[in-house]
Amino acid sequence: MSTKKPKIALCVAELFPPQGQWTEREYFLLPETNRYLELSQGRLIMPPHPTLAHQTALQNLFLKIHNFVESRQLGIVRFAPLPVRLWPGKIREPDIFFIAKEHSERIGEQVCGVPDLIIEVLSPATRETDRGEKFFEYAKAGVREYWLVDPEKRSIEVYTLRGQVYEPLAPVGGRACSHVLEGFSVGPEEIF
Repeated sequence: MSTKKPKIALCVAELFPPQGQWTEREYFLLPETNRYLELSQGRLIMPPHPTLAHQTALQNLFLKIHNFVESRQLGIVRFAPLPVRLWPGKIREPDIFFIAKEHSERIGEQVCGVPDLIIEVLSPATRETDRGEKFFEYAKAGVREYWLVDPEKRSIEVYTLRGQVYEPLAPVGGRACSHVLEGFSVGPEEIF
């Protein structure tokens, strides 16, 4: 076994700041990756790989919303990994996000600004963050609508921003409905 690999890995690790000291500059100097990589309070956060149930829900919901938005030319819909800057030093990678055409200045090549709608698909490892930290961060940043999609419970929760607080939107006829994407609705059986 070669002793060079651990030395090389250690040298590479020393090129980067310790947790708690990361800046956006260092974050954007990282090499491209297909992994989610977020920046919060000077710390790099790498959520675990998604599950099949997570990806199935994400794919089905993305396709429905994307088709709705594209057919009406309402803006753009994207999925992770693609960084979103909520405010300086707070970078998240929502599972799905929508930016309205009238906010097209928020669309960037390397990072996007605050979306109009964010969707997080829950998994056992992200459930607490999606319902806690991100719930408050997205409200603080002014994300107008936040969806929590739970493959385990086969449920979709929709929250709309009223002032600086999210309020739940009741489903209509068992379907999750959007205020931001007026006319868009989806039933759990279409997603899970």
